Amino acid sequence: MNILNELNKYISQDDWWMLHIFIIIFAALIIDFFQKRILNKVQARLKSTKTAWDDALIHAVRKPLSLLIWIYGLSFALDIINVPQTQTLREVIIIICAAWVAVRFIKFAEKNILHQQQIKGKPIDKSTADAISQLLRVTVIITSFLVALQTMGFNISAILAFGGIGGIAIGFAAKDLLSNFFGGLMIYLDRPFAIGDWIRSPDKEIEGTVEKIGWRLTVIRTFDKRPLYIPNSVFASIAVENPSRMTNRRIYETIGIRYDDVKLLPVIVDEVRAMLQSHKEIDTDNTLMVNFNKFSESTLDFFIYTFTKTTDWQHYHHVKQDVLFKINDIIAKHGADIAFPTSTLHIPKGVPVFNEPGERV
Repeated sequence: MNILNELNKYISQDDWWMLHIFIIIFAALIIDFFQKRILNKVQARLKSTKTAWDDALIHAVRKPLSLLIWIYGLSFALDIINVPQTQTLREVIIIICAAWVAVRFIKFAEKNILHQQQIKGKPIDKSTADAISQLLRVTVIITSFLVALQTMGFNISAILAFGGIGGIAIGFAAKDLLSNFFGGLMIYLDRPFAIGDWIRSPDKEIEGTVEKIGWRLTVIRTFDKRPLYIPNSVFASIAVENPSRMTNRRIYETIGIRYDDVKLLPVIVDEVRAMLQSHKEIDTDNTLMVNFNKFSESTLDFFIYTFTKTTDWQHYHHVKQDVLFKINDIIAKHGADIAFPTSTLHIPKGVPVFNEPGERV
């Protein structure tokens, strides 16, 4: 009491509000300081746990909690100077901070779960995880927005009713946007491709690696390193190939030898077939064919039809190169030659040749 009496001597009644505001702000500073220290200690202990949720919760709470402390302190300071509607402000700030925590928690939980799955060596479906995460975040934001409007005194029923009528007009005005949204939803549900897949379309000039699947656009990096932005609605009307999910790669080649080597052809075909059957990179459980196929204009054609074990594009070409070289060696070993386009001219009575004028050979 003596301290207060002494302060009253030096501080006028009109200046007390400034001291109160200072105390409130100083208290907010102290509370914020200690909550950060406590969260740091809790986070250090939670690092030893294997759960992905606790770390995500600590990360999610940090910034919103600091904001809540400071906004609450400022709202009490506004009470001192008789600013109206501070209670409503506090309630709205609580809703915003709660939504912020939920959105951050979903984001960090997604990252932690994917990271743990990667460490364990389990397959990761990033596209599905990203779709679920985005859908949850959008749900949280919309719900928080409606609750905040209700807290501020707006009639939510009227807003929703207006939204139903206005949604029709918006649907017509933004039909392309909505078609892209539902196209993206179909990609997430049907999963014809995922992030990292190599895709191409025979209907459009689309080929490359999928980098991102958004709600409106899918980003594809072409093989010449250009980004290609494709609206999701396009995928509803085109055929899409996904070579990344192939089980094998095919070798299908036609080789032609000379007509002079026709008697050697059966042996060559049998030996090429045996070479493929014993090749360690050829999948003999799939179709394997080596057959004489066609009498061409200047060649006797036989074909090879087989599948490699690898699906890697670079390694496949090494295997194919090795197979073709071995076929060439087999043909050369039997004294035959790979043919090239030639023409033979037949003259029934021959062509007279003269060494000197009038002297016939």
